[in-house]
Amino acid sequence: MCIIRVVMTLLIALAVLPQMALASENNKTDTNTKSYFSKITSIFLFNKASAKEDVAKEEAKEPEQPEEVVKTEEEIENETILARWKEKQAKKWGNLPKEPFMVNASAYTASADECGNDKGITASGLKVKENRTIACPPEFPFGVKLDIEGMGTYVCEDRGGAIKGNKIDIYMLTKKEAFEFGRRNLMAQVVSE
Repeated sequence: MCIIRVVMTLLIALAVLPQMALASENNKTDTNTKSYFSKITSIFLFNKASAKEDVAKEEAKEPEQPEEVVKTEEEIENETILARWKEKQAKKWGNLPKEPFMVNASAYTASADECGNDKGITASGLKVKENRTIACPPEFPFGVKLDIEGMGTYVCEDRGGAIKGNKIDIYMLTKKEAFEFGRRNLMAQVVSE
């Protein structure tokens, strides 16, 4: 804001000062020009009094209280289950990649012909959820969050027989979505908590 004021003041000064110089050469002081210039400068130049008022108003405002995040019973249960896994898989948490890495992503559903049953229970014990659940290689602990390019943030909650190395499997609600997704090479990064 200050930069804009300075630029505007300079532009106005360049427009008005030559007129003032001409007026002084004629030995006729043009009071209209002077009053016009003083009005313009009062608008665009930094006014200390109004600045103090603005600061006082800002200080008088009460700090905004962060909104409490209300968790559902399911979210609390999921966090409890993942906390147990975190204790069991403590060594894996120290070996996570720090830099972005390439994953070979495919998609899966919780249908009976793919999983043996259609209950949708993952290897971690959680129920699958669209836009959250991924199956990760055994090197990744349950509960680790991955930010996947163009997809969002997912949580490692499942395993799969073919999920090794840089492969991951993203849970989709329908087979149609899973087939449309196909197999893609995407960049991913571990989200630090």
